[in-house]
Amino acid sequence: MFSDELLQQARSGDREAFAALTGPHRGELQVHCYRMLGSLQDAEDALQETVLAAWLGLDSFEGRSSVRTWLYRIATNRCLNVLRSTSRRQLPTAPLPGQLPPPSRLGDVVWLQPYPDALLDDLPDRAPGPEARYASREAISLAFVTAVQLLPPNQRAVLLLRDVLGFRAREAADLLGLSEDAVTSALKRARATMQARGSAGSATLSGPEERALLDRFVDAFTAGDVNALVTLMTDDVWVRMPPLPFEYHGTAAVRGFFTAVETHRHEIARMLPVGANRQPAWGEYVRDPASGRLHVTGILVVTLAGHLVSELTHFESGLTAHFGLPRSLSAT
Repeated sequence: MFSDELLQQARSGDREAFAALTGPHRGELQVHCYRMLGSLQDAEDALQETVLAAWLGLDSFEGRSSVRTWLYRIATNRCLNVLRSTSRRQLPTAPLPGQLPPPSRLGDVVWLQPYPDALLDDLPDRAPGPEARYASREAISLAFVTAVQLLPPNQRAVLLLRDVLGFRAREAADLLGLSEDAVTSALKRARATMQARGSAGSATLSGPEERALLDRFVDAFTAGDVNALVTLMTDDVWVRMPPLPFEYHGTAAVRGFFTAVETHRHEIARMLPVGANRQPAWGEYVRDPASGRLHVTGILVVTLAGHLVSELTHFESGLTAHFGLPRSLSAT
């Protein structure tokens, strides 16, 4: 709940009061925008627009809901505007690099970005509403966020408000300016899509077992040992590399991909562990032949299923600073 005195101070132009009013919600709002948009950078922009809109619209806030709910209304509608905008970024049109084998398919979701665990660790310990269906860890996984991007905008918003945040149907309808029947219908369709997609990773290992598997994976990956890599993967493993749309599915396709890559790529000299989407992840570093220094080339996020790797997603190096990864390292 909010303090009437704090609200009045903010309305009178007190920015510190406004920060105290909205600050406790900023982290979770950014995560919500990330789930909506699939992009850390877009989520940061949407959060800034949300905060500005809240500051400019304080006089319109009547206090019939909590500040948190009011902010979620603004943030959700800002994200919907982005999704419906004709200026939304265009898909890349670059041809398949000549050294790669033909992909299994062209991916539907190419603007996906990872989300730093450090930002998740700073979130307040707030349980979702009683109607939520997804645990917080599942609802931030790459598999879940990717599946959400396949939903139309209204279905996306309804699913996140109802099944992740636990808002009741009436509350979600009020947030989105829809009828309860429309919310119920959209949620039914969204759930069917998510179920068909298989939206959750199933990292069932923990402790020493998981560490041992990941150590073997890093050893094989840095050594370029394709056979050892494939033995650590499920039969239906996926390799993805947004924003490139090329995807490889199954051990045969993935083996062909890594065999081709190993022929042409610079050796990955070091993999520095980071946290992304509550999944195992590393910053990838290659050696500069001239200086001997190691330069970051991207982020690799792994999804586990049982005792094996079920998905590898490589992201370009543009977001490495958000994960606290230095651009270069000494060779020692």
